[in-house]
Amino acid sequence: MSRFTVALFTGNYNHIRDGVSLTLNRLVDFLLKNNIEVLVFGPTIAEPALEHNGTLIAVPSKRLPGRPEYRFSTSFPSEQQQKLKEFDPDIIHIATPDLLGYKALKWAKKNGKPIVSSYHTHFSSYLKYYKLSLLEPLMWKYLGWFYEQCERVFVPSQSMVEILQVKKIETDFRIWARGIESDIFTPQRRNEEWRKNHGFETDDVVITFISRLVWEKNLKLFADVVNRVSSERSNAKALIVGDGPAMEEMKQLMPNAVFAGFLGGTDLATAYASSDVFFFPSDTETFGNVTLEAMACGLPCVVADATGSKSLVEHGENGFVVPVERTDKFYKFIDTLTADKELRKTMGASGLEKSKNYSWDAINSNLIGYYLEVLTEKS
Repeated sequence: MSRFTVALFTGNYNHIRDGVSLTLNRLVDFLLKNNIEVLVFGPTIAEPALEHNGTLIAVPSKRLPGRPEYRFSTSFPSEQQQKLKEFDPDIIHIATPDLLGYKALKWAKKNGKPIVSSYHTHFSSYLKYYKLSLLEPLMWKYLGWFYEQCERVFVPSQSMVEILQVKKIETDFRIWARGIESDIFTPQRRNEEWRKNHGFETDDVVITFISRLVWEKNLKLFADVVNRVSSERSNAKALIVGDGPAMEEMKQLMPNAVFAGFLGGTDLATAYASSDVFFFPSDTETFGNVTLEAMACGLPCVVADATGSKSLVEHGENGFVVPVERTDKFYKFIDTLTADKELRKTMGASGLEKSKNYSWDAINSNLIGYYLEVLTEKS
């Protein structure tokens, strides 16, 4: 494999553990194992949430107003720019089109470096949760300008490509999906003792939500639907795995739910596999890593008809895909799965089979291929 160097710019690499940081850390680890040098630029904190892969060059940042667990870069100082110059990357990969991403783009154009970007966060879908929808036209104008400067834009699903194309973003898209660690996420992790220790009986149907507890994941809808099903079926129980600023209010909304907190690795896989239904009504995902993990653990999935999730769940095959505004439909399908053990088994098996198509090594090998396409074109 041809050798080259990559400078990666991101708004999140180690200060918070989420889908973006985990995906990028996995990519950097894969590149390094393939003898491709990487230098990462992004914000950090004194006590990061995860031990990052590779070399991270910290840039100045501040807490994001209203979401202090996140940070935004405030500059790209000359000291960090000098380190970038000395590294002399063959390609610039910008994962976040923020101020740092803008500065990286300008540096790359000035120095004749090819630029690629990856689309991780569906920003427009977040605006409604913070009453900022008026900013959407301006945001899309900026994103259109930004991505059109890039040789390639890596997008996690075809449905996301279609949304960006509707927004008149004209660039060369490539699919960079997300993968699964099938040795960790597997139905074999199901553990009746784990269920018992968390207060679930053998005949209980555990309806599970796994993600960061933030309102843009549509937590209120999850609570409304599961509370209604539980009030009508005594064996329907809620399990919520994750942490975040909405935790305390969710405990008030769902006083009978089991809150397992943040879990990782095999503990997380055990929580998935020991559940019965995965319910993820978020409409802000670009892919839906948690949905893929649930499928790999043999769970039927009920998800919002939104980018990401609908690329993984085939309605009526391995779960149900529901328009995000149709609370009644979510209730209908959750209730149906709660009542029908055989349907859960059939759909879970279908999802497990589909999840086998997502190998991290194959997916990140494809990305290296995309890098080489760009470098060949520019040589």
